[in-house]
Amino acid sequence: MSDSQPPQAGNWNAFVEQWNEQFLEALEDNMEAQAQFVESWSDAVGEMSEEEEISDGVEGYARAYESWMGASEQMVERMNDVLEGEDVDVEEFRDIWLNTANEAFKEVMSTTAFAKMTGETVGDVLELQQQADEASQETLRSLGFATEEDVVEVGDRLVELERRQHDVERKLDRVLEHLEHLEGSETEGDSEQ
Repeated sequence: MSDSQPPQAGNWNAFVEQWNEQFLEALEDNMEAQAQFVESWSDAVGEMSEEEEISDGVEGYARAYESWMGASEQMVERMNDVLEGEDVDVEEFRDIWLNTANEAFKEVMSTTAFAKMTGETVGDVLELQQQADEASQETLRSLGFATEEDVVEVGDRLVELERRQHDVERKLDRVLEHLEHLEGSETEGDSEQ
């Protein structure tokens, strides 16, 4: 071998280099996620007018930011542990970020600002859905197809016709019973004579 380093040192260097790359990638992902989070949050908060909601939103963001910073500190500590020779599973780094993301989103989602934004979004979606339904109904109607309203109306009419048919059948049964009763009385009267 022409390398001046022993084989174990080469493996260690590759290992440390891999950890450094993963750490830097995770740190970049964290910063990018935080930037996106801040941008979307500032958009949501920027649209609000009530001071209490803004204050609540900022506090929620601050708690979420603290979670991210705590995760960054955990990552640095665990990376130092790796550099000191401790065996740290790669999944532990992933778990730190996943748990932190859950915690941060929980902090944000528990604010009145988030609730207001979500309610407005749901309202907008329902309005768009209603408009799409109306447009599809109009398209079907213009093409000569039965719309949902038409099918419901036909169904209602069939139910009403069925109800009326049962009423007529009951009345007819009573008339037939009455006629049979009358015939039975006439036959008894003829046999007595």
